[in-house]
Amino acid sequence: MGKDSTHDHWWWRPGWRVGRSFYTWHVTFTDDSPVRRLVDLFEPLLMQIPTMDPVGKEGLHITVQGVGFTDEITAPDAERIAHAATEHLSRRQPFNALIGPPTVDEETIGMPISSTESFQQVRNALQQAIADVWGIDNVPERHDRFRPHLTLAYSTGEASVIDLRDLLTRNRLSDIEVVEQVKAVSLIELNRDNHRYEWREIAKVPLGTPNSAEIQ
Repeated sequence: MGKDSTHDHWWWRPGWRVGRSFYTWHVTFTDDSPVRRLVDLFEPLLMQIPTMDPVGKEGLHITVQGVGFTDEITAPDAERIAHAATEHLSRRQPFNALIGPPTVDEETIGMPISSTESFQQVRNALQQAIADVWGIDNVPERHDRFRPHLTLAYSTGEASVIDLRDLLTRNRLSDIEVVEQVKAVSLIELNRDNHRYEWREIAKVPLGTPNSAEIQ
């Protein structure tokens, strides 16, 4: 298998195992979000692809910054990071993100995001919040390449990437784009035991609003 074929997204990456969860910062979406309407557009086709597992409305997310496995981080530290993020994100204003059109890669059908600079600024603020608590040398993912994206379906097996792209084109889905206003990011406790991403929100931090993190 190479870049011309998909493969199972749910292989166990380093550090992950059944029952283990991960603290991470995501952008999530409310019921009235334009992003959630993408499920209604794409799901009829995605349900017909045996090797693709569609993401439900409640599972849509944009990953921004990882923190670490929950069994290695204390709850007080997670709360301190959330409070530090409130200060740093108060200096960043909400912004519009252009999402799409869809692409196919080895593990997903997803939507790249054009507003990379704004997302990078949010990621930088979150990394600074982590550094406030742990020090700059202990910030995870600090040197990783960051490509914000929204996943619509995860691959569960082998299929032709070219055929999947052609399928999107034939069904008039290859040019779909949406604009979403990003107003907050959430610190979540993420689990992947059931071959889907499930989470519990720890804190929701708005952009441009000081001293207003909602700690759960």
